[in-house]
Order: sequence, then C-alpha cells, then structure tokens
Amino acid sequence: MEPLRDRSLDLREVTEADLPIFFTQQLDKSAHEMAAFTVKDPEDRDGFTAHWTRILNNDSIVKRAIVMNGQIVGNVLCFELFGLPTIGYWIDKSFWGKGIATNALTLFLEELRTRPVYARVAHDNIASIRVLEKNGFQPFGVDRAFSEARGEEVEEVILIKHT
Repeated sequence: MEPLRDRSLDLREVTEADLPIFFTQQLDKSAHEMAAFTVKDPEDRDGFTAHWTRILNNDSIVKRAIVMNGQIVGNVLCFELFGLPTIGYWIDKSFWGKGIATNALTLFLEELRTRPVYARVAHDNIASIRVLEKNGFQPFGVDRAFSEARGEEVEEVILIKHT
C-alpha cells in the first residue's frame, strides 16, 4: 500500500543551524536503545558536533532535514556503508507513530533515485522495519554488530530496495 502524501511535510538540505535541534532530538535514551546503532554517549555534544560536521563536509552523503509545518522533526541520509549506498533516518520521538518516517522516506527515495539502496535495522526495531517495507525495501540478510547504545552485540536486519 502506498503511503499517504502529507503536503505539510518537506525535505530540505541540512544546515549547520539544524545541528542543535538534531542534538536535542537524539537525547532520548529509549530512542537510542531502539535505534541501537548510535553513539555510546548521546549527551556528548562535542562528539555529536564533530560527527555532523564530517557529514556536512562530505558531499557524497545526501542529507535532508525533515520539516513538518515549518518544524524540524528529524533527518534522513544516504551514505556509503561497507561500500553500499545505505539509508538512515532519525525522527524525534514525540513524532513517532504518525506516518512521518514513512512519508519522509518516500519523498527522499523519489529524490535519491540510487538503486539498489540498503538499510540496516536492529532486528527488534519493528516500527523502522515496517517503515522501510512500506517504501519497497525487502529483507536481504542479517548481520550482527556491536550496539553502543545497548552495550552488546545486536542482530540487525539488512533490507534492500531495487526499484
């Protein structure tokens, strides 16, 4: 089923001015645990800023702020991981369950056009897997990786979108 298009939702280039908002959005510990593959210390502002400065300075990374009704509600990226174009996104927890991730990813994939494109998600992050499936991603494989957020090795599902 095609996700509904929310006309109040837009994507735009990420700017340095967005970073304080992104930092605040990623402070929620339960969101970190759900995402699993994040930083060890979400309160490390210097580490966060250094990470995003590298992203902003890397022209090969496609990075978009997700804006709803003029408010930044998250971000979506495409970056190279293990030599493959890979999608990643973060939605402020206060906006979960509203279809924003699904709709934002739909818009992003319309713009991106890179295929195939991959995503990696903690196996128990059912909501994120569902967002990807609604956007045409299919299971491709599984892997295990250390989760800084959980402090242990976690199984992750690898998904692929061909078209």
